[in-house]
Amino acid sequence: ELTDRFPRRENINIGNTALEVRDWVVYHPLYSDRKVVDHVSIHVNKGEVVGICGLMGAGRTELAMSIFGRSYGTDISGELRMNGNPIQVRNVPEAIRNGIAYVSEDRHAYGMIQGQSITNNITLPSLGNFVERGTINSNKEVVAANEYREKLSIRCYNVEQDVSKLSGGNQQKVIFSKWVLAGSDVLILDEPTRGIDVGAKYEIYQVINEMVAQGKSVILISSDMPEILGMCDRTYIMNEGYVVGELEGNEIAQVNIMNAIMQNSKVG
Repeated sequence: ELTDRFPRRENINIGNTALEVRDWVVYHPLYSDRKVVDHVSIHVNKGEVVGICGLMGAGRTELAMSIFGRSYGTDISGELRMNGNPIQVRNVPEAIRNGIAYVSEDRHAYGMIQGQSITNNITLPSLGNFVERGTINSNKEVVAANEYREKLSIRCYNVEQDVSKLSGGNQQKVIFSKWVLAGSDVLILDEPTRGIDVGAKYEIYQVINEMVAQGKSVILISSDMPEILGMCDRTYIMNEGYVVGELEGNEIAQVNIMNAIMQNSKVG
């Protein structure tokens, strides 16, 4: 019997603001007059799990992808700050260099390279760290991959196994591994447990808790209401491209989330 779906977090220590998004505006890539993110301002602190919830089409994924190196949208405006300092994030490499990572809701299309080994998937964003005298040190790559295999309890025969042969939960752990190895301080997780069985979900939640315990920041986008209630210290509510509410601690309840959405929905 499932009595505790979410692992407990011990000694929660929330620090200063890590990533701040100010007055962020994004237009649709095909319909240039359609605003999909409308003057959104959010922030996430070190050691904090911040949720972003809302109905389908609320603009959550569009917000996340546009923050991650403008990988979605056009005519993007607003300001990003990391640790209080303005940063330029004009493309994905700049996002990675500034310590921002994005785990897509479609891990098969955007999260991993199918047909490649666990090692290659884990080391790809930080491949420069494994170059010695103009060539890639494969042994060093394997050592790093094995380290994260142990840390995140990735179940596999060995790290040379094809990543597409792993279960959904273990594939997600591989994706988390590559961003932690890349030195990411802010992880934007878009539906990280979609299509994963209950037992594997619990392990993913444990990984999230371990990340924030190390002082990293997590933005958790989820359509699973219990996941938002069980994992988040604070949550933003989005509707039709706007942030229509912010809840913290015991305020995070399904009735409060739905009230915020209904009170701010356009009629007709």
